[in-house]
Amino acid sequence: MKKPTLVIMAAGMGSRYGGLKQIDPIDKQGHIIMDFSIYDAMEAGFEKVVFIIKKANEAVFKESIGNRVSNKVQVEYVYQELEKLPAGYSIPQGREKPFGTGHAILCCKEVLDGPFAVINADDYYGKHAYQAIYDYLVNHEDDEKYRYTMVGYALKNTLTENGHVARGICKTDRNGFLAGIDERTHIEKRGNQALFTEDDGKTWTEVSMDSTVSMNMWGFSESILKELEIGFTDFLKNDLPQNPQKAEYFLPFAVDALLQSGKASVQVLTSMDKWYGVTYKEDKEMVVNAIARLKQQGLYPEEF
Repeated sequence: MKKPTLVIMAAGMGSRYGGLKQIDPIDKQGHIIMDFSIYDAMEAGFEKVVFIIKKANEAVFKESIGNRVSNKVQVEYVYQELEKLPAGYSIPQGREKPFGTGHAILCCKEVLDGPFAVINADDYYGKHAYQAIYDYLVNHEDDEKYRYTMVGYALKNTLTENGHVARGICKTDRNGFLAGIDERTHIEKRGNQALFTEDDGKTWTEVSMDSTVSMNMWGFSESILKELEIGFTDFLKNDLPQNPQKAEYFLPFAVDALLQSGKASVQVLTSMDKWYGVTYKEDKEMVVNAIARLKQQGLYPEEF
């Protein structure tokens, strides 16, 4: 089996944050969240990183991180652009929004030929997650089903004090396999509670702080690529016409479809680490302080 590759989704602009949050430094040395992600991934055994970016951001992205890490790990770039569509399809007039995380991974099909893990560029996942997902990928192969995995987090470890978040609430069976994901696009922390709304705040429903949620850290065999190709064509044919400007082909939706059809299983690996991210500009101070604490604990050197 080929060694797993780490795929980092960095094509989103971060509209709520206001700019390229993926390359905003979080320590005095100028490191960004991706530096810590790659450091942890390399410690776990990953030797290749694929960055998914927008072509327009290539120069600033390489200057901010790509050139710096390319002498430590094999680096490739993939460009998620609207025009990357199957023959016979065209970009809806006026569309600027990317086609979603499923499309992002599909854009990697030319550079992936073995197992791979997927993460968001602006999320700090913790050391345990990389080791767990790497170990799974090197010890499992597809058999009568596609054998995928994901790292889940306790909801309480993924919330912000500065606004709402979107989280996929995971349902698992008694053996720890994913049974389904309920996408909650508006979850807020209210004191010691977490509440979500699906009607713009008219009604709120409590969700357990101990719920397992997906933070888009997935592990796949290369089989997912052909399935995404099929699913994306179905999306373009059936879903995009309903909402040409905003409809997206999300990776969790594609995985859920494979689960429901019985073609795949997803082992849920749980991490007790606290997730850190910068959904909003106000989140940055929390992340800066957290990284400083982790350095003080000896988990990271000052320079690397």
